[in-house]
Amino acid sequence: MLMRRIRQPIIAVLGHVDHGKTTLLDRIRRTNVAGKEAGGITQHIGATEVPIDVVKELAGPLIKLWKGEIKLQGLLFIDTPGHEAFTSLRARGGSLADLAVLVVDINEGFQPQTIESIDILRRNRTPFIVAANKIDRIKGWVIEEDEPFLVNIKKQDQRAQNELETKLWELIGKFYEMGFQANRFDRVQDFTRELAIVPISAKYGIGVPELLVLIAGLSQKYLEQKLKIEVEGPARGTILEVREELGLGTTIDVIIYDGTLRKDDTIVVGGKDRAIVTKIRALLKPKPLDEIRDPRFRFDQVDEVTAAAGIKIAAPGLDEALAGSPVIAARSEDEIERAREEILGQIKSVVVDTGRVGVIVKADTIGGLEAISKELQEKEIPIRKADVGNISKTDVMEALSVREEEPKYGVILGFNVRVNEDAKEVAKAKGVPIFTGNIIYKLIEDYEAWVKAEEEKKKRELLKNVTFPGVIKLYPDERYVFRRSKPAIVGVEVLEGRIRPGVALIKENGEKVGVIKSIKNKNDFVQEARRGDAVAVAIEGAMVGRHIHPGDVLYVDLSRNDVVTLAKRLRDELDETDIRALKMTAKVKARKDPFWKAV
Repeated sequence: MLMRRIRQPIIAVLGHVDHGKTTLLDRIRRTNVAGKEAGGITQHIGATEVPIDVVKELAGPLIKLWKGEIKLQGLLFIDTPGHEAFTSLRARGGSLADLAVLVVDINEGFQPQTIESIDILRRNRTPFIVAANKIDRIKGWVIEEDEPFLVNIKKQDQRAQNELETKLWELIGKFYEMGFQANRFDRVQDFTRELAIVPISAKYGIGVPELLVLIAGLSQKYLEQKLKIEVEGPARGTILEVREELGLGTTIDVIIYDGTLRKDDTIVVGGKDRAIVTKIRALLKPKPLDEIRDPRFRFDQVDEVTAAAGIKIAAPGLDEALAGSPVIAARSEDEIERAREEILGQIKSVVVDTGRVGVIVKADTIGGLEAISKELQEKEIPIRKADVGNISKTDVMEALSVREEEPKYGVILGFNVRVNEDAKEVAKAKGVPIFTGNIIYKLIEDYEAWVKAEEEKKKRELLKNVTFPGVIKLYPDERYVFRRSKPAIVGVEVLEGRIRPGVALIKENGEKVGVIKSIKNKNDFVQEARRGDAVAVAIEGAMVGRHIHPGDVLYVDLSRNDVVTLAKRLRDELDETDIRALKMTAKVKARKDPFWKAV
C-alpha cells in the first residue's frame, strides 16, 4: 500500500521586472542572488527550499497567531524571471505552483508584467498573495529590520501612514478593475474571496514575517488535499532549465511535485520531437536555503528525493531536453512506455505544424509555447506552426510562403527567443516581419498594431486608386457655361455621392462624355466635391452644345473592379449618398451590361 503524506507547497514568486522578487527571497535566504544577476534582473528560474523551522524563526511569535499547528515540512519557492511569469512551469496541463506571491512595487503600481502575471494566475486558477513591496521608499519611513509590518506601522508618523493608505487604495482599485476583491491582509474577512495584500520591504525584511505566516497558513488550510502525495510512487516533475555543468555534461534542473525520485531510476523526459529515455547518473540537491541556479555551497549527492523538491539531474542524452517539459520516473518497461506516450501526447498538443495559413510561433519553453498559443487562439489568430527554439531561416521561408496567400499572417512571433543571423538576413531581404519580446500580451499587441497599420496603409492605397460613385447636374442656365470646350467649364450641383478630378463621366444613355480635369469651389480648386456642393468643373473632351447640354445629369463612370472593391473592402467608407449614387449609376450601366443589375 502506497504511503501518503503532505508535501511542502510550491510557491511561485512573480511580478514585474525589478519590483523585488529575488530581493524578497534573498531576505528569506540571507543571500545576494539579486546582486549577482546581470543588471539585477533574474535571468533564470530558481528554486529554494525553506525549512519550516526557518519560517518559524523569521515569523517569530506571529506563527502562534495562526490557529492550529503548522504541519508543513517547509516551503519550496520558485523565483521566476519577469518575462517568464512561470509560463514554463507546467504540471499535467495546469500550473505547477500551488500558491503564488505577486510582488508589486507599491510606488510604481501595476506595470506590464504585473498585468501579465495576474492574467496567467487567473488562467491557471492559482491562488495568490500580494506583496506590496518597497514601503521603505515612502518619505520619512522609519526602518526596523525584519520587523512585522503591524509593529512597524505604529512607528510611522501620520503623513507616512496616510501615504501608504493612499498607495494601497490605488492598488486595491486596480485589482477591482481586473475583477478581484482585495484588502490589506489584516482587514481580510475571508481569504477564499479576498486577495490579501501584505505591505513589505524586501530590502529590510519589514512585513516578511506576516507574509511567511500567510503563505504557510493558507497553504495548509486551503491546499491540504492538493498537497497530499504518493510518497512511494514514481516521481513526476517539470524541467525548469537545461544547463551545461562542468564535469557533468548536460543536466536538467527539475521541480519534483509528486512521488519519490531515486538515483537508479529510469526517467522519461520531453525532447524536441521525441521522448528521451535515460538512466539517472547523479541526483544533486541544493542545501536548504540555497539556490539551485546559483548555489553558495556544493550540491549534496543524494540517493533519493521526495516531492516537493528542486533537484539537479545528471544523465546521458539530455542535450535535446526541453525546458517546461515533463519528467516522469519509470521502474518497469510498461511504465516507460506509458510515460513515453504521455510525454509525446503533451508535446504534440503544443508543438504543432498545421500546414494551414497562419502565423509562425516560436518560444523558449514548452510552457511558453503553450501560453502564447492559447492567447492567439483566444484572439482567433490562426497558427501554422508552433515550435520550441530560436527563429531559423526555415521559419522565415515558411512565413514567406504564408504571406503569398495571406500577407497579415506571413509573420513570425518569437517569445523569449533569439533570431539566428541567417534568419535575420533573409527576413530583411524578403520583408518578413519578425516580432520578438518577453511579455506575451505585449508581443501580440505589437503584432495586432502592425496588422492594423498594414490594413490602414492598404486602405489608403485603395482609397487613392478606387473611383467613388457620383451624380452631377449641369445648371440649366447658359450663364453657368463658362467655357464651351478644351476643356468645357460648367457650373454643376452634386446631386448624390462625390466627384474628384480624374474621374470619367457618362450620360444617362451610357455614352462617355469626358474626364473631370479640375473642380473649383468659389475661388479655390478642390480635390473633392460632395452632395449639395455647387461647383465649377472643367471637363476634358466634352463640348457644350454637342456632347453635353445645360440641365444634363451626368454620372461618374465606374468599373466592375471599383464596385467589387467598394463592396468588399471599403464598405465602411460608403455613406448613404454614395450608395444612392451607386444605385443610380448601376441603372444607367445595366442597360448595356447585365452585371450591374445585381448591384
